[in-house]
Amino acid sequence: MAETVTISGKTSPGLLASLDPLLREWLPRQRWFAGKGRPITGFSLVTATELLPAGARLGLYHLLVRARQGAAPGDCYQLLIGVREALPPRLAPALIGHVTDGPLAGRTVFDALYDSRPAEVLLEALRTRARIGGLRCERDPGQKIRSGLVPRRLTGEQSNSSVIYGDTFILKLLRRVVPGVNPDLELPLALAREGCPRVPAPTAWMFADPSEGDDDGGEDESYVLAVLQPYVQGAADGWELALRELAKGEDFVAEARALGRATAEVHGALARALPTATLGHAQIGPMVDGMTERLDAAAQAVPALRPYAPALRTAFTALADLAAEGCTWTAQRIHGDLHLGQCLRAASGQWALIDFEGEPARPLAERRMPQPAVRDVAGMLRSFDYAARSADPPAPGWAHACRAAYCSGYAEAAGVDPRTDPVLLRAHETDKAVYEVVYEARHRPDWLPVPLSAIHRLAAPDLP
Repeated sequence: MAETVTISGKTSPGLLASLDPLLREWLPRQRWFAGKGRPITGFSLVTATELLPAGARLGLYHLLVRARQGAAPGDCYQLLIGVREALPPRLAPALIGHVTDGPLAGRTVFDALYDSRPAEVLLEALRTRARIGGLRCERDPGQKIRSGLVPRRLTGEQSNSSVIYGDTFILKLLRRVVPGVNPDLELPLALAREGCPRVPAPTAWMFADPSEGDDDGGEDESYVLAVLQPYVQGAADGWELALRELAKGEDFVAEARALGRATAEVHGALARALPTATLGHAQIGPMVDGMTERLDAAAQAVPALRPYAPALRTAFTALADLAAEGCTWTAQRIHGDLHLGQCLRAASGQWALIDFEGEPARPLAERRMPQPAVRDVAGMLRSFDYAARSADPPAPGWAHACRAAYCSGYAEAAGVDPRTDPVLLRAHETDKAVYEVVYEARHRPDWLPVPLSAIHRLAAPDLP
């Protein structure tokens, strides 16, 4: 695999033009494409790197492209484009299309992550700390990466793509990328420095430096493209585990308590590793304004929410009132999108937290801001509610017991129970439930009763 460290990063200037009509059809069909519902009006190239020669039996390009939709510059996407004369049947689901002109005329292009050879090239580049055109790989010198690990693509992905290597490592390839420090690398590295065992320490990672590749002249910060971490073999996804226990009629209290302890340990390590801040009236005011604006917009978009809006607004005004009276809160770096699906339980019973990217739809600067740790707690409490209401019949008592156990476990490790600050907790849980109402109304109308049941409870917090 020596070619991965010697190939030039330069590519034919006609490459993107030849791919343009194919990408316009293929990209919007991908689960991780963020601009659904709006036509692509064009592409611009940020970087292009040839990883395997296009004239060989298998060619491989790494592209960062901006997909323009209207007047805005558009989101930047990371693409791995494989090139073959024809696709074997096993790669049929990966087809992008057949190129009719330009440097790849007559060839077939496909999503290369479906193919084992391109996945091997990526691992070898990380193992050897390769620099290829505008691509740059780094790694933890204390962790070894064996060559020859067999790759397999992880199915069922959403906002990103992942490849598992021989049950030893998992590579997360970010699909929609932005320049700057990505918390999905930043926070696990900080936790590794703190010796926190609750998050797998990054083994290697890949950047793009547009100024060193074929850029469009508009970027001067690096992009984080991929992170390689140890694979937790035999681990159970928290969401799937919860649903299995529900289906068997078993409670989840012990696991919820252990998960609360794990969350608190991660929060404690992040608070030690990275700066914290104090939130007073000046900081809480804009936070409350944002929550209120999201509620007002949601009520306009989802008529079923409108009867509850006045009562829900009191969750936010109560927080503003406390701040006006001089109350303050500590803010720190947090997970940012915590739910059962972001948690893994190892065969040993140890819980780990993964995917520190935060909510991808939010701006990077916002995702990196210190926030109250209770925001993560609120996300997990909502996740228990989702699991319980996915059961047939729904099991609200199961959710109530899990929520209580999770907070108790958190208190055991943190020394502070999130329930002792009910105003702050209610505000964040309300904000999360409002977001869920809009999401479900747009994407999964059959699920809308799940967040609406929480809305009913949060609108009348003193009722049973």
